[in-house]
Amino acid sequence: MTKIIDGKKVSKEIKENLKKVIELFSSKPKLAIIQVGDDSASEIYVNMKRRETTKIGIDFMLIKYDSDINEKIIEETIKSLNKDKSINGILIQLPLPSNMDAKRILNLIDPIKDVDGLTNYNIVKLINKEDAIIPCTPFGIIKLLEYYNIDVRDKKVVIIGRSNLVGRPLCNMLLNMDATVTVCHSKTKNLKDYTKRADVLFTATGKKHLITRDMIQKDAVLIDVGINRENGKLSGDVDFDNVYKKCSMITPVPGGVGPMTIAMLLYNLVSCYKKQNNKE
Repeated sequence: MTKIIDGKKVSKEIKENLKKVIELFSSKPKLAIIQVGDDSASEIYVNMKRRETTKIGIDFMLIKYDSDINEKIIEETIKSLNKDKSINGILIQLPLPSNMDAKRILNLIDPIKDVDGLTNYNIVKLINKEDAIIPCTPFGIIKLLEYYNIDVRDKKVVIIGRSNLVGRPLCNMLLNMDATVTVCHSKTKNLKDYTKRADVLFTATGKKHLITRDMIQKDAVLIDVGINRENGKLSGDVDFDNVYKKCSMITPVPGGVGPMTIAMLLYNLVSCYKKQNNKE
């Protein structure tokens, strides 16, 4: 059995299936992205989303503002998109400029069009094990676990990172799957004491090679969500070459969790389209 958890392979299958589903729709689903400023990473992510949506038959709209735009204009734009029946999903490209209230802006999105799953409405539904739109990265991680038959029930699970994008929603999803979950973060002392006990370790810090061979137990499953760019190369939180022989399964960076994030954005958009058109 391969040790590599191949996000490229799984995301490709998901996108192929979504394309077949979309071909049966009477109209194309449409995604609207609001981008503020010229953050270089955001430019890359927006272009990637544009490319991947159009590949499977989804219409794409980008609304871009300068970083000094008045929040009121963004607010009115979101309200307009909420009312527009041709728009099935609305996404605020993060990060927003530091002077803006990102949480307030996100919560202006109609929850049924919240393809990132970041509105309070969808977060509360997720916590309560109700039908929710789930944040894309943790959703993609769960899909990888399912695809590779990695059962977390009764397992000791450790998550490093408590962000609203990954750590917190992932924690709730794993608890809903009957895992025993410990969440570590920047204030956690003696991190190794926790990671060495983990049957399944998730790390999402963006710190290169944070996790080394001596920090994991034999045959642990490692899910690396970290992204570090150095001299044009990507690496994760896990010292991949160092731990490979000791773990049972591992996600590479790139090619692991990353491709799943965009696949689940497309999945969420199709789900939103179905709900708005009573196709469920």
